Amino acid sequence: MQMINEPKTKQVLSSSGEVEMIAIEPVSKLTKLASQPLWDLAFRPWFLAATLSSVVSIAVWILFLHGQFLGLATAGLSPVIWHIHEMLFGFGATIAVAFLLTAAQTWTNRRSINGLPLIMLTLIWLAVRVLIWSADPNLLMLAVALQATWWLVSIAYIASMVIKSNSNRNYQFIPLLFAMMALNIGFLLADINGHTELALHLSRSAILLFGLLVGIIGGRVIPFFTGRGADNANVKTTPLLDKLIPIATLLGVTVFFTSYFIQLPFTPAPLLILAGVLHLLRLFNWNSLATLRVPLLWSLHGSYLALALGLIALGLSYHIELLRFADALHLITVGTIGAMILAMIARVSLGHTGRALKPHFSINIAFMLILLGALARVILPLVQQPILAWDISALCWIVAFSLFLWHYSSILLSARQQ
Repeated sequence: MQMINEPKTKQVLSSSGEVEMIAIEPVSKLTKLASQPLWDLAFRPWFLAATLSSVVSIAVWILFLHGQFLGLATAGLSPVIWHIHEMLFGFGATIAVAFLLTAAQTWTNRRSINGLPLIMLTLIWLAVRVLIWSADPNLLMLAVALQATWWLVSIAYIASMVIKSNSNRNYQFIPLLFAMMALNIGFLLADINGHTELALHLSRSAILLFGLLVGIIGGRVIPFFTGRGADNANVKTTPLLDKLIPIATLLGVTVFFTSYFIQLPFTPAPLLILAGVLHLLRLFNWNSLATLRVPLLWSLHGSYLALALGLIALGLSYHIELLRFADALHLITVGTIGAMILAMIARVSLGHTGRALKPHFSINIAFMLILLGALARVILPLVQQPILAWDISALCWIVAFSLFLWHYSSILLSARQQ
């Protein structure tokens, strides 16, 4: 009789044809968990987690604005700072980093983070979502430390892949991500220490920096996808604009960031407007009209248009009293970051799981809803309807990303199709 603790064995044929008994190594539950499709690449768990987090966060925020869920006022962060942090970093930056970790594997042919390390990093991300609700200063500082850890590990993986493979073209993402990390950590520390206005300024700087990231990635993928996916698309290369846009954007971000600490004799308005106009010129060369029959393409073009118009609107807000900077900024946060993320995760989730690039029809509606929400959030305050703007924008976001979760959860949880 086999003893309980005796290792399991199986019969195999040796090279000489004789039957041999070999031990079967036990597989731990943790190993089984780490080998699940969900933990194959960062885009799978983080697309799901960040999207779900954004839906919950927007629901909590809009309830708070209507006098409900007042516990948000007694949480660790100021309500508006909590809202910004969860949408910009808990959602936007998480999706962006997940995309870069996934894309870097394609760029470099090196294995990206997966399995147990990815599980651990996801648990760190989840811990931050919980800890920032605490009013305990020690727990808040733990949240800051964990957020920094999430950034550092993620950046380390990306940097390791691109540097070891000499992927010079992608080196630019390393300092850009470090700058976003610094703004994120500074943003949290400022509010925790009672400097909410400084935190707000750092968050707006981070949003403008996010626009730079969108300009770089969008400048690569949108014309490439358009040329391959749209019939009769005459996509023109824009080498000069490709060089000028990052320079104009970075100068605008630098002036905006510095203006809080040093009184400058000028505003960032001309640079923001210039960057927006340059984006419009580049978009004009991508033949957007040819994409109208392809939702995975026109959604990208629409979100890029929102970036151009958003930068112009931000610049104009310095000269038009009726146009508030905070409202114009939502053309970028909702119309660019939100819409481009939805378009990209809908595409990446299909492509990187071996499925055809044909999203469910309701996802097309989701694309429309996000862009509609962005327009409502910017236009309605101009006619003295800010509450209606909040409600429509929030509802559009919740429905759009809920549709993504409904149709894509099973895809992201399932093995890649061959």
